Amino acid sequence: ALQQMRLYSKFLKDLLTKKGKYINSDNIVVEGNCSAVIQRILPPKYKDPRSVTIPCSIGVVSVGKALIDLRANINLMPLSMCRRIGEPEIMPTRMTLQLADRSITRPYSMVEEILVKVRQFTFPAAFVIMDIEEDAEIPLILGRPFMLTANCVVDMGKG
Repeated sequence: ALQQMRLYSKFLKDLLTKKGKYINSDNIVVEGNCSAVIQRILPPKYKDPRSVTIPCSIGVVSVGKALIDLRANINLMPLSMCRRIGEPEIMPTRMTLQLADRSITRPYSMVEEILVKVRQFTFPAAFVIMDIEEDAEIPLILGRPFMLTANCVVDMGKG
């Protein structure tokens, strides 16, 4: 395969530098991918979609927007929100979390079987509770466990 790549690379280089020689003497069939490279056609550039958020509620408490984090292994909730949604069964935990800045922290606790409502659908979720300041705009982080439970499909194709 590597030998063929070298030959193909040499062929393309010769084709681009000596266009007249090949075009006048031979018929060359070029596939779509190669044609785009030769014609310098670039795919359209999209703006940064920033973050993916969804409106949701827990019980009668409207959360507002929750961040869908494709990199998070956990669902995260601040302690103040946990107290607002009622009295869920809080379980102590010995878990430690490594944050994005590489610092290590310990969560306050865990809660399971919290029902998260997204539009007309309701999904059970387990949350790690952190004693942190609640973000007014995006108070919840829903990670991959929630996306798996909800069978989420994130399509970034339309920008």
